[in-house]
Amino acid sequence: MDDQDETVLIPDRWAQLRRFTSARIALGRAGSSLPTHAHLEFQLAHARARDAVHHALPVESLSAGLGARDLQFELVHSAAPDRPAYLQRPDLGRRLDTPSRAALQAQRARDDAPFDLALVIADGLSAFAIERNALPFLDALLPQLPPRSWRLAPVVIAEQARVALGDDIAQALNARMVAVLIGERPGLSSPDSMGIYLTWQPRPGTTDAQRNCISNIRREGLHLDLAAEKLLWLMTEARRRQLSGVSLKDEAQAPQEHLTAPATNFLLDAPSIP
Repeated sequence: MDDQDETVLIPDRWAQLRRFTSARIALGRAGSSLPTHAHLEFQLAHARARDAVHHALPVESLSAGLGARDLQFELVHSAAPDRPAYLQRPDLGRRLDTPSRAALQAQRARDDAPFDLALVIADGLSAFAIERNALPFLDALLPQLPPRSWRLAPVVIAEQARVALGDDIAQALNARMVAVLIGERPGLSSPDSMGIYLTWQPRPGTTDAQRNCISNIRREGLHLDLAAEKLLWLMTEARRRQLSGVSLKDEAQAPQEHLTAPATNFLLDAPSIP
């Protein structure tokens, strides 16, 4: 069968470029169709994306991880009672349920002074992304936040959560700023991509134009350390200028180790295309 596949497979002239990207390019063809292995890989990627959407948030391991880091935390739930409701009613995923709102209001500072920052870990559309990236990202970020400079609210773990749930959470906690770590909609080559949405003075009704987003945080995407550098810069500037979103352009300089240019040019060094 393998010999037969090799006989009927017509390679693509650009196949040599596939080693530089996980995108589905230059797959070749068998007759007028995709080769069998490319078709099976597509089906596997699609199955992984579907699994990521329905993967449950690992609350116990996240709670244990936060506890091991001596971080206070609170577990909340959106108004969406379960995954089917969450997927069909996005509006419910943007609001806290009543017990969660009461629990967060009980966590407000005793002097009622606002927190500088609320960190929210939310499942979004890929709890798998949160399971893989959230705690390592906090390990990269938190050492750069001096306790005397940043008054942090308890970390919030949110189930069945959309980005805008962070607005409700920040208002309940009385926080000036919220950063929502959330699983992004899975792509066919990226079921584990985490995004971060930063909002200054978040309140229900805040629009997406008032948020800054850092996207594609994962092992094969944006490096955790670089994402932490970007978020720290955005938080610092948001607090200084008292704004976020389209009015706050990301001008953070990447650390030098991430700016090293490749020693070769893949277009020039690749074998010539016949």
